[in-house]
Amino acid sequence: MILRAGIVLVAILRSVPRRPLPVDTIDETAINIYTDGSSYSHPRMGGVGIVFVTVDDAGNEVVEEYPLLGYQSATNQQMELQACIEALDALLRHKTTVDLKDYRKILIHTDSMYVVTNWESALFHWPTTDWLTRDGTPVANAPQWKTLVAKFFATRARVRFTWVKGHKASAHNKTADRLAKGSARSALRPPLSVVTVRRKLTGRSVVVGSVDTAGRRLTVRIIAAEWLSVQKMNKYKYEVMSKRSPSHGLVDLAYSSRAVPLRAGHTYYVIFGTGAHARGIVHLIREIGAVREVLASRGEPTPDDQR
Repeated sequence: MILRAGIVLVAILRSVPRRPLPVDTIDETAINIYTDGSSYSHPRMGGVGIVFVTVDDAGNEVVEEYPLLGYQSATNQQMELQACIEALDALLRHKTTVDLKDYRKILIHTDSMYVVTNWESALFHWPTTDWLTRDGTPVANAPQWKTLVAKFFATRARVRFTWVKGHKASAHNKTADRLAKGSARSALRPPLSVVTVRRKLTGRSVVVGSVDTAGRRLTVRIIAAEWLSVQKMNKYKYEVMSKRSPSHGLVDLAYSSRAVPLRAGHTYYVIFGTGAHARGIVHLIREIGAVREVLASRGEPTPDDQR
């Protein structure tokens, strides 16, 4: 009886029809581009996936996969942006079989809300604010956004970004995802941005805005440092070492001008700005020596703790 039940069960399972592949809506008058970005950690590396889709005179889809090498030390947002950049660059440099001059419209299909929701800000708003957000902090990945805007104008075509739900809702996006993962596994190109990173002493994760910095004097240890070439300022990830501060052990982001350069792995006694510059380090009082750093990491008071 058990054997028969098992046989019946197998027969039922085999009779269930396979789920059909999702069908994409293709604009026959446009170059349809499906892009995706992927990133891995330990070690951090990322890749891009690009698929060109057009329709020939017979009404058939012409699909071209465009494989590329990946990037070292890349984030997922960087790769989502870079996929769009490299797709337009391929058209402009005639690296694909699709001829740009035959079309006046380009549709970029992406599952990245980061790209879709920020595109108009990159096109119209951020260039007028020196690539700073409304709260005065620098726009992330500004060099890539600037490059994408430049490629947009260079195509001389109507370029529109559309959001697709993802791999289950789009067969071509699923292909782009596969290409992006393969690209990440062959991350031979150098990083798009240079970030110096050191190991944290605290077990906390970064929470933007978690530290009340307005006008404060704090002992901070720099975990990561990056020079932002577009905004001409330094970006830091730091941990608070001042034991008497209620923010002791928290991890946050801060910025400084070229005049206040801080190095990753070093500890400093600094003054933060006020108002719109509350997340900016406006003055370096002194660098904390190795002995003080050890005391601070143990939670023991140092001469530079906040009073």
